[in-house]
Amino acid sequence: MSALARKSTPWWLSAPALVLFTVLLLVPLGLTAVLSFNVYDPALGVKSGEFTLEHYIHLFTDSYYYGIFWRTFWISALVALICVLIGTPEAYVLSRMRNPWRSILLLVVLAPLLVSVVVRAFGWSMLLGPEGLVNGLLGVFGLGPVKILYTETAIVIALVHVMLPFMVIPVWTSLQKLDAGVENAALSLGATPFTTLRRIVLPQVMPGILSGSLIVFGLAASSFAIPGLLGGRRLKMVATVVYDEYLHELNWPLGAAVALVLLVANLVVMLSYNRLIEGQYKKSLG
Repeated sequence: MSALARKSTPWWLSAPALVLFTVLLLVPLGLTAVLSFNVYDPALGVKSGEFTLEHYIHLFTDSYYYGIFWRTFWISALVALICVLIGTPEAYVLSRMRNPWRSILLLVVLAPLLVSVVVRAFGWSMLLGPEGLVNGLLGVFGLGPVKILYTETAIVIALVHVMLPFMVIPVWTSLQKLDAGVENAALSLGATPFTTLRRIVLPQVMPGILSGSLIVFGLAASSFAIPGLLGGRRLKMVATVVYDEYLHELNWPLGAAVALVLLVANLVVMLSYNRLIEGQYKKSLG
């Protein structure tokens, strides 16, 4: 085999995946970017071949959209933080279990992924409603009824439930690579269990926490079903705004502009967070 053939073989083997990536991701993104610059006439619709920056100017000068983006990102960050605080200990407990309990708990963690997000959102709407189970339990203690449905609290609760498996699995995978002998050595040298977790275990599972939190943040920021069903018509997030612009207002260029700004903002936040955490990780490991 010639040197040229050896160099080109990886490209030929990767060609199907690259074609699929281009057709299913890059081409739709490119078409959406072009659409976001098209002129929109309320009477005639989208004018192909005519371009404008009006949609982006409107997006960046209207305080309404600033509020939408702020709500989307602080809710997504809070969901990611709660998933880290719940999912990391849960993954640690899961990694220390023996079969069959490990398999049972893993099934419990993954089981929600087998149910549609829409079905889970409807379930939470019944639980959190005025006559739901949560308000019924609060009423027993004389604390209800409390308005939870159609609030940011309801969105956070449901998103944590949906996103938690995406945090547990990466952390659990990182823990599988951890040598138990290192922990035992630290304990035998007089370190407390808490110090061992903080100085030995946590730095080594940081890649799993990083990847899990990035996945959770990205999915929560682009979530549509849960904000749409549990937030109601007034409590909007970016994905619901895009939906409204496409299907209710029929202003496709503005909806495309909002979607692209969300994508870029997501990338900026996630890459900045990744750079920060990776820097701390490398520093902690020397």
